[in-house]
Amino acid sequence: MLVIGLTGGIATGKSTASRAFQAQGVPVVDADAIAHKILEPGEVSYRLVLKHFGEEVLQPGSEAIDRGKLGSIIFNDGKKRQLLNQCTHPYVRRRILYQVLKCFVQGHSVCVVDVPLLFESGLHKFCGKTVVVSCGGEQQISRLMARNGFTRQEAEARASAQMPLADKERRATRVLDNSGSVSGLEDQVRDVLAEWTPSVLRTFGALLAPVGLVASLPFVQSSVFGLGALCACTAWIAGSIAGLY
Repeated sequence: MLVIGLTGGIATGKSTASRAFQAQGVPVVDADAIAHKILEPGEVSYRLVLKHFGEEVLQPGSEAIDRGKLGSIIFNDGKKRQLLNQCTHPYVRRRILYQVLKCFVQGHSVCVVDVPLLFESGLHKFCGKTVVVSCGGEQQISRLMARNGFTRQEAEARASAQMPLADKERRATRVLDNSGSVSGLEDQVRDVLAEWTPSVLRTFGALLAPVGLVASLPFVQSSVFGLGALCACTAWIAGSIAGLY
């Protein structure tokens, strides 16, 4: 199974590209949705955030965390941002891995992992390919102002707080240009899938690899063949999840 890491800059159209992948029948693991989920009452990250940031981050008269308030606290404070990351990132990664493995077991040939901080978090290392959705700098600022009601100064501050888009583009396997129409972006998504989707044979082989892994275990100590089969199947599983096969 090929794992495609999808990212972009703020307001460049990453969510539009994500929907385009879904429209083609590709499952999308949404890191933002997971991040929202782990901050719900009862979750470990929820308790950690309250422990370190206090109940002032809660919505008035509610147990729910006010994400806007929390965001404003960490925006200009690197130490608090790092503290929040320590409270959330390990739990986001675990659930991303679980959902990717679920897609693999279900027999999907491609899975997209939608992560705003794909390169910053290091999650790109677990992806076979990476895609960055990009647009012009002025277009990005205009979209951000229109979408969030920001002033130009606020929009520029939010955009500059992220890794420069040019750096993401240099690190990506493919850059999708979203300076045009939605249909143009959708066409680029279809082209990516047409080029990258693994063959049915490779997908079927990857699904059989776990069976071979289990079947080889009784022979590992008694034969070189058993050990070789174990290593081959393990490599195939790891490579399939990473999108190498």
